[in-house]
Formats: sequence, structure tokens, C-alpha cells
Amino acid sequence: MGCMHVPGKGLSQSALPYCHSVTTRLKLTSDDVKEQIYKLAMKGLTPSQIGVILRDSHGVAQVRFVTDNKILRILKSKGLAPDLPEDLYHLIKKAVAVRKHLERNRKDKDAKFCLILIQSRIH
Repeated sequence: MGCMHVPGKGLSQSALPYCHSVTTRLKLTSDDVKEQIYKLAMKGLTPSQIGVILRDSHGVAQVRFVTDNKILRILKSKGLAPDLPEDLYHLIKKAVAVRKHLERNRKDKDAKFCLILIQSRIH
């Protein structure tokens, strides 16, 4: 809940850079970045994990600015995209964990309600 006596509503977001050009300090070309993406995808990493590694280790702020494509589109063009979308996979994983918790704790009404909310997001 946001603060009562301030003009904002308590919604914070990450700010993307205004300039959509590649920085001059980046030594990697578009092909080098794509090769890194292919290597990391072969190891079984998800697109968001690939983006984090490229950002932290290689200094690529936004893959889209360097390659003119998003990571998932690059993976789809090569046939390395995951079968399930990443967000749906994590929702299913969370629902399984809550169900397992409910098997042990049948009277947990809050977890039952939480499971209903998670399942409604899946369907």
C-alpha cells in the first residue's frame, strides 16, 4: 500500500535508458553476442538467466539494442527456445509446491486461497 501523504502511488519501475544505441565501450559485435546466447542456451539456461549473465559478465545492457532482436526471438530462430514459456513454467512450479504443502497441512486455508489464485493465473 502506498503512503498516504505523498503524490505517488507507490509504484516503482526500472527505467530503461533513453538512448537506444550501443555504447562505445562494448567490444562485442552482434554475431559475438548471438554466439554467447547459443552457448548459454545449450547449457540449459532460460532467456532471463542468459540476459543476466550477458549483463553482468559481458557488459551487454540490452541485447535488443545490439542484435535488433530479443533473446527469445534469437533462440526461436535457431530452434533452441523452451517448450513452455518461462513465466508459465514458474507458475506451474509454484502451484506444485503449494499443492505439496497442502498435502502436509490440510487446514492451511491461506494456502488453499493462494493455490486458487495461482491456478487462475495459469488457466
